[in-house]
Amino acid sequence: MPDGLGAALEEPIFERAAIIGVGLIGSSLAHVMRRKGLARAVVAYDASADVRTRAREIGLADVVPESLAEAVEGADLVMLCAPVGAMAKIAAEMAPHLKPGAIVSDVGSVKASVAADLGEALPAHVHVVPGHPVAGTEQSGPDAGFATLFRNRWTILTPPEGADAQAVARMTRFWEGAGAHVETMAPAHHDLVLAITSHVPHLIAYNIVGTASDLEDSARAEVIKFSAGGFRDFTRIAASDPVMWRDIFLANKDAVLEMLGRFTEDLTALQRMIRRGDGEGLETLFTRTRAIRRGIIDLGQETAAPDFGRRAKED
Repeated sequence: MPDGLGAALEEPIFERAAIIGVGLIGSSLAHVMRRKGLARAVVAYDASADVRTRAREIGLADVVPESLAEAVEGADLVMLCAPVGAMAKIAAEMAPHLKPGAIVSDVGSVKASVAADLGEALPAHVHVVPGHPVAGTEQSGPDAGFATLFRNRWTILTPPEGADAQAVARMTRFWEGAGAHVETMAPAHHDLVLAITSHVPHLIAYNIVGTASDLEDSARAEVIKFSAGGFRDFTRIAASDPVMWRDIFLANKDAVLEMLGRFTEDLTALQRMIRRGDGEGLETLFTRTRAIRRGIIDLGQETAAPDFGRRAKED
C-alpha cells in the first residue's frame, strides 16, 4: 500500500545521524530516515539498557552503541528525543564529543527552555536548530514508532537569533523529506501557541481522568464501562508518557499558567450561562467552537472519520 512518503532520496541529507532517546518520536525518526534515505547511517542510543537491547532486536538502526559519547561521535546530525527536563544534562555530557559543524536539534514540545539549555551547554562550533514535530500518539517505546508518523503534520523549527542559515535550511529539507510541513517561529511564541493547542488540553485530560479515578469504586466502574467518545478520548490523551509531560508543564509553566488562567475565566462564564439557562449563549459558543473543528479538518490535520480521525498506523 502506498504510504505517501515517496521514493528514497538519491543522496542523503546527512551522512551520519544520531538519535538520542528511542521512544515514539525517536523510533519513528529511525524508521523514516532509513526508508527515505535521509541519512546514510542511522545511530540510535537510549539511556536504558533494555531499550537499547530492544532497538537491536528489531533492527531499528544501523548501530546501537552502549554510550552517548560513541553515539554522537562523528555525527553530522544529533536529534535529541528525550524529555525536555533531561536536555541540559545530555547536552553537557555529549558536548566534548561533537564534531565541528554538526547540527544539534531536538523534538521537544517546549522550545525556549531547550534553546537556553542547548545554547549554554554546547560548544560554539556546532549549530543549534531546535525543532518540534507536532505529531504523536499515546504510545511510547522503541516498538511504537512508524515511518509515516510525520506525514502531512507540522514541524516547527525555532532557530536562535543568528543561527546558521544553511543549517536551518538543511533541517527544513530533512523534515520535508520525512513528510512534514515546516514552519519557523520564535521559541517564546511557539511555547505560547503550544500551551493552548497541546499543553493545557493535556492538563485538562489528566485532571478529568484523575477526577474519575477519585470516584468511589462502584461509580468508577460505571464510568469505565459506559465511557462515551468524549471521556474515552480524554483517557487516550491522559495515557501519554508521564515523565515527558511532567517536564513539559514545568518547562513551559509561564505560558501554561497564562492559558490556564484564560481557560478558567471562560469556564466561569460557561458556568454562568448554564446556571442562568442561557441557551442562546451556549448555542453561540458551541457554533463557534464547531467551526474550529471544521477548520482543522479542512487543513488536513485530522479527518472526520467516526474513529475520531485516528487511522491505523502504516508501516
